[in-house]
Amino acid sequence: MSAKPKLYYFAGRGKMESIRWLLAAAGVEFEEEFLETRDQYEKLLQGGSLLFQQVPMVEMDGMRMVQTRAILSYIAAKYNLYGKDLKERALIDMYVGGTDDLMGFILMFPFLSAEDKEKQCATIVQKATSRYFPVYEKVLKDHGQDFLVGNNFSWADVHLLEAILMVEEKKSDVLSGFPQLQAFKARISSIPTIKKFLEPGSQRKPVPDDKYVETVRRVLHMYYDVKAN
Repeated sequence: MSAKPKLYYFAGRGKMESIRWLLAAAGVEFEEEFLETRDQYEKLLQGGSLLFQQVPMVEMDGMRMVQTRAILSYIAAKYNLYGKDLKERALIDMYVGGTDDLMGFILMFPFLSAEDKEKQCATIVQKATSRYFPVYEKVLKDHGQDFLVGNNFSWADVHLLEAILMVEEKKSDVLSGFPQLQAFKARISSIPTIKKFLEPGSQRKPVPDDKYVETVRRVLHMYYDVKAN
């Protein structure tokens, strides 16, 4: 296995993007192998690399890891982005879980019909502004610290910034009523490793396009229509 983590996924965001974000935040260089054909996917399946017959898959520290949450937890713990004790870890898990719920509304967006995309866009903005962002706004206001947990940079901060930027792609002024989150976004974006990842030419992936959708459908044999939440 490579000395650097090696990521197996499509040349797009999907479930792998949060893994890219967390590795980048930790300052860890990584390699990627993009799945473009069904044969590549079948080879991984036949070789036993995909424990549950699905990607993302990451080769790291002599392991072939699947299941996005397990991969993220390992990276966070390895690079000291998972709190200093069990209580902080529980808070990080809680905030990451909430952010995951919001990001779930965005994950399948590229696969929707034009009509469903319009409906889903409204749902994403509504959920973000009425259910999720108010939670983080209150957390930051109540404890008056720079980060979500323990006043230390953690996985929770990385995940929230990723989600904020994704929702802003649907509505650019979505943070207009959240001054704490506006300041949080500026603060986290200026962290050197994050700033580097946000610059053009990084391994951060763009908004999914039709080519990405076509590739995923072809490789995974996704011939059914995805419905909006």
